[in-house]
Amino acid sequence: MAKMTPLRWGLSPLLLLATWEVCARTNFIDTRFSPATSAIFQHLIFVAKHQTLLVDLRASLQRIAIGYIGGVVLGIALGLAMGILYRVRQFFYPLMVLLYPVPKIALLPLVMLVFGVGDLSKIIVIGLGSFFLVLANTLHGIDTLPRQYFDVAHIFDVRRRDVVTAIVLPGALPSIFTGLRLAIGYSLVVMVAAEISGAQAGLGYVIWQSWETFSLKTLYAYVFVLGVLGLFFTLAIDALQRHWVRWLPPPSPLSAFRNRRS
Repeated sequence: MAKMTPLRWGLSPLLLLATWEVCARTNFIDTRFSPATSAIFQHLIFVAKHQTLLVDLRASLQRIAIGYIGGVVLGIALGLAMGILYRVRQFFYPLMVLLYPVPKIALLPLVMLVFGVGDLSKIIVIGLGSFFLVLANTLHGIDTLPRQYFDVAHIFDVRRRDVVTAIVLPGALPSIFTGLRLAIGYSLVVMVAAEISGAQAGLGYVIWQSWETFSLKTLYAYVFVLGVLGLFFTLAIDALQRHWVRWLPPPSPLSAFRNRRS
């Protein structure tokens, strides 16, 4: 997989922020509703120094870390079991098809009835969001493996454990990482929505409170923090993928053509 430099990663976000700043300074946009990026960053520094940004950030990171990691582990485990064992797939696949399309935030009221309005219900909903995405992508990765690999393993009487570790898991890793990447973005969305209900701290809680009080600089500042978190998590997943899936081709045919010419 081709490695993107920090400059390439930051070019389009910086261009967006610069365009936003120019539009605000030239009154192309109404700064009452869309403050300039410089004003938002100044307010973000003020909030970090004098208010509860670190407290809210810590609360959100704790919820998403527990929910995301738990959902990922269960999703990979069940996806591998469904991909390898026909009876497990036969039992769980109808449940997956039934529950996968349901917006996980819609389950929050039901989860809160059982587990209360505290952090546990929010963690469970976040975990459900990451679980189904990773499960579906793990299963897809196994289903798309060439059948010849399993035929050769059967001919040489390879043990099932070795088939899993040498064929199934490595072959499904690209799809698993796709699920991890999708799941972290979806988990952030679910986290923000869940923190609106019954939370006393968190990025989503402050965003909702800022909207209700029309504190737009705080709202934009916390949305920016969410974006930075998403970027950081994506970079971390990409780094893990480059380490564990070194055999992937370049991300696009054009880049492969360019690399061959160079």
